[in-house]
Amino acid sequence: MKDYKYIGSELSLFKNAKNWKKYYSKIIIPYLGQFVLEVGAGIGATTKVLCRSDHKRWVCLEPDPSLNKILQVEVNSLPICEVKKGSLIDIGANELFDSIIYVDVLEHIQDDTEEIKIAVKHLKTEGFLIVLAPAHQWLFSSFDESVGHYRRYNYLTIKQLTLADLKLINLKYLDSVGLIASLSNRYLRQAMPTLRQIRVWDTWMIPISKIIDPLLRYKFGKSIIAVWQKS
Repeated sequence: MKDYKYIGSELSLFKNAKNWKKYYSKIIIPYLGQFVLEVGAGIGATTKVLCRSDHKRWVCLEPDPSLNKILQVEVNSLPICEVKKGSLIDIGANELFDSIIYVDVLEHIQDDTEEIKIAVKHLKTEGFLIVLAPAHQWLFSSFDESVGHYRRYNYLTIKQLTLADLKLINLKYLDSVGLIASLSNRYLRQAMPTLRQIRVWDTWMIPISKIIDPLLRYKFGKSIIAVWQKS
């Protein structure tokens, strides 16, 4: 990971998706606990939404040196946040957390099963592993390729990540309306959305998805969220 450089250029675009971040944060926040490890913190857009003053420690782990520098500046106002350059192998063997979160990160990791195995070692007993990722391999598009995704997930492939000492306690698809937009982008072969598209999606589609998703019992959407608890 010494020479790792993130190939995507979408992070500055998606930091504008404020409604989307608020939507998934309401699901994630109850599981966080006081000691949190955020893997692949990027430029801190997720950190600034999820991190609260009642946390005791929040470690932002980011392997890209350039993003790491931006991250340092972005979370400077959050005194409990520690920015660490690297990956899970750079976390001390005795460091344990109440929760470990991957928000749009696990799909960038080639061996996701091995990543989960390492993550579990850093979870306290009854701690939570939280993954938010793009859903449905049939939606894999030019955009996924351009930002270095290895895969998209569904119920089956997420469940296959469940290790012996993990219990899958929450599994949902999110953003049913956005799924239709993603399908359009796939056939348009658009490598990167525009800022206008992001704003239309976030301003108009996400509020509708928040209403429709529960009506569909969270069984339809362009993103998937999974929460495991360690036994």
